[in-house]
Amino acid sequence: MNVSSNSNYNIGSSYTIKLNNKEMLLVEEDPLSKSQYESRKADKEKAKETQKEQESKKGNSPDKLSEDEKRLVKDLSSRDSEVKAHEAAHQAAGGGMTGAASYTYQQGPDGKMYAIGGEVSISSVSGSTPEETIKNARQIAAAAMAAGSPSPQDFSVASSARVMEMKAMQQKAKDTQEQIDGQKSYQDASSQKRDTNISNINISA
Repeated sequence: MNVSSNSNYNIGSSYTIKLNNKEMLLVEEDPLSKSQYESRKADKEKAKETQKEQESKKGNSPDKLSEDEKRLVKDLSSRDSEVKAHEAAHQAAGGGMTGAASYTYQQGPDGKMYAIGGEVSISSVSGSTPEETIKNARQIAAAAMAAGSPSPQDFSVASSARVMEMKAMQQKAKDTQEQIDGQKSYQDASSQKRDTNISNINISA
């Protein structure tokens, strides 16, 4: 294979291999590649500085905050405690019927994340019997109203649970009445059969 005496082979961003007239390899600095390399290096340094500034801002101590920022941090901290206590109350009252709490966060001027909203899922399941459904409905209502200041959604869930409880109570009453009616029918049938047997008895003198 013939190799030209001026062939170049790029081996990186700043250097090339060149064959001289005596076919010896020389490594020379490429001015254009070096310029590109320096430009990229400068961009990386700038990005690092920007990142450091952002991290520094996130780590602002309370002493460096303005009065307005301090008030906002105080409000966010208070809201965070309120939201987490609210959802914890739902979970405690719901027992095994509640899921994990999920939160919506907001970053404060001090760089910390504060919960400003939250929710806990509640399984609204009917039981295998009216009695079990009534028990579940009452626990759902208790979980929904457990927080000190129930939200509109809490009231809505509690209302749905009470409707579920009412329907279960109606079903229980219906089942009880059917059971009573069944027992009465059985007693009437037994009494009628006994009367028939009595009327069929012949007494001879």
